[in-house]
Amino acid sequence: MGSISIVGLGPSDGGLITRQTWSLMEDAQVLYIRTEHHPAVEAVKKADIEFKTYDDFYDKGESFDVVYEQIANDIVKKAQDGMDVVYAVPGSPLVAEKTVMLIKNLAYKNNVPIKIYSGMSFLELIYTQLGIDPIDGLCILDSFDLDKKNIDSSVDMIITQLYSKHTASEVKLTLMEHFPDEHEVVLLYHLGLPDEKITRVCLYELDRQNDIDYLTSLYVPRHYDKKTVFTMKPLSDIIHTLRSPEGCPWDIIQTHKSLRRNLIEEVYEVIEAIDLNDSALLCEELGDLLMQIVFHARMAEESGDFSMQDVINGVSQKLVHRHPHVFGEVSVEDAGEVLLNWEAIKRQEKKDRKSVLDGVPKDLPALMSAYKLQNKAAKVGFDWEQIDSVWDKLGEEITELKMAVARDNKTAIEEELGDVLFTVVNLSRFMDVDAEVSLINSNRKFCRRFSYIEKQLKKQNRDWQEFTLVQLDELWNQAKQQE
Repeated sequence: MGSISIVGLGPSDGGLITRQTWSLMEDAQVLYIRTEHHPAVEAVKKADIEFKTYDDFYDKGESFDVVYEQIANDIVKKAQDGMDVVYAVPGSPLVAEKTVMLIKNLAYKNNVPIKIYSGMSFLELIYTQLGIDPIDGLCILDSFDLDKKNIDSSVDMIITQLYSKHTASEVKLTLMEHFPDEHEVVLLYHLGLPDEKITRVCLYELDRQNDIDYLTSLYVPRHYDKKTVFTMKPLSDIIHTLRSPEGCPWDIIQTHKSLRRNLIEEVYEVIEAIDLNDSALLCEELGDLLMQIVFHARMAEESGDFSMQDVINGVSQKLVHRHPHVFGEVSVEDAGEVLLNWEAIKRQEKKDRKSVLDGVPKDLPALMSAYKLQNKAAKVGFDWEQIDSVWDKLGEEITELKMAVARDNKTAIEEELGDVLFTVVNLSRFMDVDAEVSLINSNRKFCRRFSYIEKQLKKQNRDWQEFTLVQLDELWNQAKQQE
């Protein structure tokens, strides 16, 4: 069994090859260079180092992916046959070099000894020439893998290996779906070489440039357009600051439990904004709710439990998994079939649950909890067949409540009243009406009418005690008529 050593030739001429790489190439039993079409190869020739290339693979290969797999298989096969192979690639081995990853995985799979040596990549040249720091956020993409789904215009991007005007045109069209046509981009041609050229152009002009080949990269500065792009970074940064030692004393001492009530209140304020059909208020309340979510995620990140990205990844994976008719090969006829599939997938995901009724949060409002419990039971067939049976059950429960009241048995009254309410929820379910929302609306209606009575008392400069119940009821009816 031989071995594999992988080295990088640097991003330009031989002057950026490390001493370690020179030593390994000079002492190599057999040296393979991925392609001779790289400026540093001339320096290797001048050093009288013998090598072979895989350029003939490119001439015969159907696609780059096929060629990369063939190279990986050939390198590993040579090591299995007893050769100590040194494999040299442009730039740094682990930066935008697919063959290295393929060789690494294949070598590990076949127990072939492999070592990858560090080298200078084209990225260091870009950082230096443009004066940027990748710690501020940078996304590196290959021009052939560019897809509108993996573009985030709120982060600086480097797109490698434009190759040709045709490739540049494809890249331009993809980027123009996320950036304005006039957005300034930077064309980086032959960095580190005597004919190095850095050109700033508008995005729409990209494929009109002559200086484009396999040693050309593109720098795309971030662009934030609130109409098309959003980022949670500003909010995350604020929460991070509030929770820092120099932040807010109140925010610092909060825990998941201490913020439970705040979270519940924000949810109900969102619901109220929806009921009021107030879009401005809804926007504000959704922001308050999002702040609570980011706050909880930040606390979890501090304790090492999970991060905001984990939250987003988790719900994204769940949505994709539960929508096979959108993201997979499943076909559905209507929304009803979608719900059936959803429930089947959900049951599979939650197969470790011991009871059909598991999964209803214990802190839900009672009416909402009753609805969910009944709904879960109904899904396995434990339900009334017709609404008439529910009406009969409600009459039965009211009769039992009256009997408990007649006995003046407080415990029995509480129990029977609960049964009446539980049956009312069942009735609402058959009517396809949310009991929780119905009661919330009734509460608001009561407040409006009661407020009307208060205003009338104030107009007359009189106290409550000066009105009989009949008079107050008349004012109540006036409020009803006005509605």
